[in-house]
Amino acid sequence: MSGGAIAGLIAAGAFSVLVLFGCYVLFKLGKIFDEAAARVRQTGLAIDEGTARVRQAGATVDEVNQALSHVNKELDRVDAITANVQTISTNISSLTSLFAATVGGPVVRVAAFSYGVRRAAAKRARADIESQITAEIKAERAAQRASRRAARRAGSAAPAATVRGADVDSRSA
Repeated sequence: MSGGAIAGLIAAGAFSVLVLFGCYVLFKLGKIFDEAAARVRQTGLAIDEGTARVRQAGATVDEVNQALSHVNKELDRVDAITANVQTISTNISSLTSLFAATVGGPVVRVAAFSYGVRRAAAKRARADIESQITAEIKAERAAQRASRRAARRAGSAAPAATVRGADVDSRSA
């Protein structure tokens, strides 16, 4: 073998090692690209999922906006009702003041008059009862005195007299 052939074999061996090294690098690089592609696909799915969520959130926001517009309409109605109620309460207050001013004075006078009449009637009835009781007491005492006088005139011992349910000796009175 000549020197050129040995140099060619060495060069061919070196080239084949270089090609094997290149294949190894390409194989590793292919795995890296496959991994990157898988990551891109996952990212794409995540982006699609995020986009779907954003669309769903957008739909939810639209529904919330519609609900808020309905709520605002109802609040406008409630404001109108509140204004009407305030007007009615003002009118009722005015009517109450007018009624109190118009009818209040005479009603108070009638109430005071009826109270006075009842009180006077009660006093009169009480006075009548007291005068009857006083007359009865006086009549009882007069009867007792008369019986004591009659007993003294007769000269005998006076029997015990009853005054208002209590036994009393006729001499001690």
